[in-house]
Amino acid sequence: MIQPNFFIVLFGATEFFLLAIMSYDHYVAICKPLYYVTIMNSRVCRVLILCCLVSGLLIILPPFGLSLRLEFWDSVIDYFVCDASLILKNSCSAIWFIEQLVMVCAVLTLIMALVCVVLSYIYTSKTILNLPSAQQRKKAFSTCSSHIIVVSITFGRCIFVYIKLSSKDEVYINKAVSLLTTSVAALLNSFIYTLRNKQVKQSFNDTCKRFMILLKK
Repeated sequence: MIQPNFFIVLFGATEFFLLAIMSYDHYVAICKPLYYVTIMNSRVCRVLILCCLVSGLLIILPPFGLSLRLEFWDSVIDYFVCDASLILKNSCSAIWFIEQLVMVCAVLTLIMALVCVVLSYIYTSKTILNLPSAQQRKKAFSTCSSHIIVVSITFGRCIFVYIKLSSKDEVYINKAVSLLTTSVAALLNSFIYTLRNKQVKQSFNDTCKRFMILLKK
């Protein structure tokens, strides 16, 4: 029961570190544009991605290792995915320490990634506001807008999950959040990142025009 949840949590933790790296990438692109190719070369990018994956792995290994020794009731979990909190609640072993460890690891991941994102955008915003023309400032903010939207969705839903809810509403609300995390957010990410591309915008507009013409017929 625990094993399928391993990769869900691993890639979830890795996503937060990747968002932090992406904010640093925007910082370099806007604050140090002449050195961008040197600083963010392909080798550095590969190392950063590997670091994100290793960081996610190190974060989840302690609670995952302890969870392997748990014993579970033979029952069905009323949920969309193998959610860690519900899996732990289905255990017939003592889980208090593991629950606290999971909370600490989750909060630690959130804070580390959030601090990196906030610091990067503080320096990036200072640089953007010091640009001489409004057109340059608009273009620079447009570069960061997609990432800021994705960060807001990702961190917002994570913070919401850890708000203490009444036991009556907790399952239903967490189901909705889980649906947002696994499907809606992934779909939105694709639209948010691709619709900034001029070719994608043009293709999208052409498709809409053809669709309107077909409707008129």
